[in-house]
Amino acid sequence: MVTTEPVPTGNTYDKYASTNPIEQRMMRGFFGAFDTMLDAVASPARILEIGVGEGIVTQRVIERFPKASVLGLDLPDDDLAGDWAERGLSCVFGDATTLPFPNDSFDLVLAIEVFEHLPDPEGALHELARVCSGQLIASVPFEPIWRVGNMARGRYLRQLGNTPGHINHWTGRGFAKLVATQFEVAATANPMPWTMVRATSIE
Repeated sequence: MVTTEPVPTGNTYDKYASTNPIEQRMMRGFFGAFDTMLDAVASPARILEIGVGEGIVTQRVIERFPKASVLGLDLPDDDLAGDWAERGLSCVFGDATTLPFPNDSFDLVLAIEVFEHLPDPEGALHELARVCSGQLIASVPFEPIWRVGNMARGRYLRQLGNTPGHINHWTGRGFAKLVATQFEVAATANPMPWTMVRATSIE
């Protein structure tokens, strides 16, 4: 299918490498919550991350589960491919709404800071449920706190604090409700300014 609409690109600001002490503290909280979510996952053998970006989260997961097969997926981008090669990651290009994998292919699927960018979040969630035989961990910005925080830092003022590429917005409860349409929600966390959900596949 050929599309003439531009693909939402997401934030070009690298929050993972920020030297701002407040942002560093936020990221410590984010990864602390993420690690706690991973603590509840029993040694997955096959892991998929969609929206892998530069591979920061992917690399963290590989270090956490060194015996697992970890695969990343993102939209076609030569720069990203270069980042993956430098990190030695196994990643492919693809669309989250039409995943090129059989049913129940992965014990753990990850969608970290992805759903806010997707034109069809429901379709992507359905696909993740199809390929997942175990658990999902997903996170999105906690709205409207995310936009308020951006404006407080003087970012994206003309967009009323909305990060470029964010086309979907959820409260914590709203995102958990979305996930619950395809999975059984097991745990939620709010490392400000994010919402994080861990959920299990529905047989």
